[in-house]
Amino acid sequence: MAAPLPLPDPAADPSFAELIAQRPHLGADAFSGLMVEGVPLAAIAQAVGTPTWVYAAGALRRRARALTGALAASGLRASVHYAVKANSNLAVLRVLAAEGLGADVVSEGEARAARAAGIAAADIVFSGVGKTLPELRYALDEGIGQINLESPEEAAMLSAIAAARGVKARVALRVNPDVDAGTHAKITTGLAENKFGVAIDQAPALYAQLAALPGLSPVGIAVHIGSQITAGMAAYRAAYARVAELVRALRAAGLPVEQVDCGGGLGIPYRDEPAPSPEALAGAIKATLGPLGLPVMLEPGRWIAGPPGLLLAAVILQKQGAGRRFLVLDAAMNDLVRPAMYEAWHGILPVAAADLVAPVSPADVVGPVCETGDTFARDRAMPRLAPGALVALLDAGAYGAAMSSTYNLRPLAAEVLVDGDRFAVVRPRQSLSALLAAERLPAWLA
Repeated sequence: MAAPLPLPDPAADPSFAELIAQRPHLGADAFSGLMVEGVPLAAIAQAVGTPTWVYAAGALRRRARALTGALAASGLRASVHYAVKANSNLAVLRVLAAEGLGADVVSEGEARAARAAGIAAADIVFSGVGKTLPELRYALDEGIGQINLESPEEAAMLSAIAAARGVKARVALRVNPDVDAGTHAKITTGLAENKFGVAIDQAPALYAQLAALPGLSPVGIAVHIGSQITAGMAAYRAAYARVAELVRALRAAGLPVEQVDCGGGLGIPYRDEPAPSPEALAGAIKATLGPLGLPVMLEPGRWIAGPPGLLLAAVILQKQGAGRRFLVLDAAMNDLVRPAMYEAWHGILPVAAADLVAPVSPADVVGPVCETGDTFARDRAMPRLAPGALVALLDAGAYGAAMSSTYNLRPLAAEVLVDGDRFAVVRPRQSLSALLAAERLPAWLA
């Protein structure tokens, strides 16, 4: 099992200026303070309130183009299918659909969101280790372009449904290459002990079974080894080399292989850690899978949506504890769960121009939820912030709003899209009345 990642040294944290400089969509105005593209965050807070998710459309476009451009420059025949689980907001999906990206989905809900955003069914890959019978029926009826199968049992389920409908489902077999991606244990997916895919040494026999089952048309092999991979290309190269060996064996047995689904997982620098570039990933794919002469598919999520998003919050109060200073925000772990769940590091910036240059001292940045784990940062260098002062939690566009909850009966935060010098609410803040209206009392208690 992959070991938990070590906690970072607070003394080595990047400065506010460094955090801004590393993110092209952010800027600091001497009067307006922290900006996203051409919009002051203070203006969003004034209009929408806090906590609020803010997504930069320009950054989404730049990152999509950087990835597709790197693949094209390498000479690969590649298609990019954005992993909707990272951020399923319809406005985000529409921006990426306009850039020509398809979608990778893991539920019928995500598939419906992708379709509603304008992504063609043929450009959708349906992944996931536990697709339900209704979801498989939906995928067939909608004409989803590829269904990634992860077990013989799932193959039998889909075969029965497709055969009864008199259709052929285009399927890929997801294999588990038993490669350690070097990520947090909770987000690694390519080890033999993980629940995903089938053992790669069992794949030839199962792929032959897929070809013989009614209603199935096997078109390729899929692999995904984990999320937030930042330790270079070694894990990718090892996994893709094993996939290439498998493809050659399948071809030698006379089985059809039309494409390889390379999955996602390319990491981003949340703090100041080095992260692989799209060019490096394209190079690893080219070196290992390129000689096969097959089209490849990629399924990035975090790399596309992470940096363009942030969580805008306000300080409720500053509390001086027994030897510790606490900045208590109106955002909490129910909004951004990554620090509590993964010990994840997120940059935190004051929004006001004066606060960006004020003296700093160590503080724990926490939320108001009744859990000690409701902590965004410990011993973080922060200025003294008055109640109502704004802060931005960076790189929260992926696995932020998508993983949020209403724990402590806290309504879901608003979501805003910034595009140049304009912004719009793309998901209104949930009201308390709407939160409670979803519940019903049984007749004997009413």
